[in-house]
Amino acid sequence: MTQLFALHSAYGLATAAAAIDGGLLGDHGDRLLVPFVSARVPETTVGIAADPALARLRERFDRIEDLDALLGPLHPSSWAPDDADLPVLERLLTRAWGLDADDLELLVQSPQVAPARTLMAMFPRARLTVIGDGLMTYSPMRVRMPHTVTARITRVVHADVVPGVAPLVGSPHAVPVPVGPELFRRALADAAPDDAAPADAVPDGPVVLVLGQYLAALGLMTDAEEVDLQRDMIDRAARRSPHRIVFKPHPSAPPRVTDALRERAAFHDVEFVEYRGALSAELLAERLDAQAVIAGFSTALPTVRALFGRDIDAVGTDAVLRRLSPYENSNRIPATIVDALTRQDSPYREPARLQLLVDAVGYAMQPVIAAHLRERAELLLDGIGPDDRDRYFSPERLLELRLPGAPQQGLVGRAIRPVGGVGRVEELKLTALGARRRVGRAWRALRGR
Repeated sequence: MTQLFALHSAYGLATAAAAIDGGLLGDHGDRLLVPFVSARVPETTVGIAADPALARLRERFDRIEDLDALLGPLHPSSWAPDDADLPVLERLLTRAWGLDADDLELLVQSPQVAPARTLMAMFPRARLTVIGDGLMTYSPMRVRMPHTVTARITRVVHADVVPGVAPLVGSPHAVPVPVGPELFRRALADAAPDDAAPADAVPDGPVVLVLGQYLAALGLMTDAEEVDLQRDMIDRAARRSPHRIVFKPHPSAPPRVTDALRERAAFHDVEFVEYRGALSAELLAERLDAQAVIAGFSTALPTVRALFGRDIDAVGTDAVLRRLSPYENSNRIPATIVDALTRQDSPYREPARLQLLVDAVGYAMQPVIAAHLRERAELLLDGIGPDDRDRYFSPERLLELRLPGAPQQGLVGRAIRPVGGVGRVEELKLTALGARRRVGRAWRALRGR
């Protein structure tokens, strides 16, 4: 059998490598890595096929076929050939890559979009496995996919960074395959050589690591609000009395953000160091021996907690949850998980309780795709207070789905509110019309007409 890995992120590559190391993917005859760059401007990004820091992870595979080189100049996310062309492309790639289309497993990231979605449709007889990509894996599918695809998704391989909580991608039929913390930790370590420690940030006392996310680029905050949010992170870090605060900014964040944070650290009389190196946030926290990591809703937070036992803290998750739009925004589950793990007196730190929250929010996000989770959503909403309900669920979505805790509506609102795509008044009219027709048919039958 050939196992074809269509991957685009270092996190996904590390997850796959760790699963291979742990023997979680079963026997194989040939492992083929098909890397691609998913960034909007690929020319500005070093992909996993070329990144020298990932060379040891690429050694887990028998061979590599660069998808960008095959498709260029077409962007991989735009690769959506006509259905009629798929059999031809299957034969061409089968020949070019030396595949047996009847003995093939596709292991893909981001199955809802191209190129993963295209490959899954192109090889209709292949087994399918989803490789997780951080906290997004805990969200349900964003789009409804054909049964010919979903029926073949047999498992979801994911880094177990939220122990005891199962991802929703591929549920209810795909089997979760968690990659344990020790396996994933070793794979992450292979993604950076030992001499990659930041020389200007080597700790000589307690260190707190602060991570920037640049939420203004997502339209969730203004630039000024972003600066205020990250000042709050510095304040939160200073309360831990560190010798040094190390700030790892988002690569796209403007320098003035760092300048404002440096001034804030000086106000607290704490040494401030900016780190713009290539080390991942998880490995940076470990190399610095950080006593805590503070961020927004970064995937790095639960990862450093699960893998390295670091304290974590989050700032602004309540504002993010309020502002995410539409409700089914794919960042909602990551923000929910980080908020539930870090807020003071959180009732969701116990895995079973956090799973219930994830299931309920997942259902509210995708009530058709995740229809099997409705009872879970009702169970949670029947037992939580108004503060938690308003924190994680919008009143409009509760009302639309007729879930517990939905706001009361007046008579006019109930009359015009759509149910199944038809307003109540119109529904009553159609019901009356149908009844009148049935009475007419019965009367004609009695008269022998």
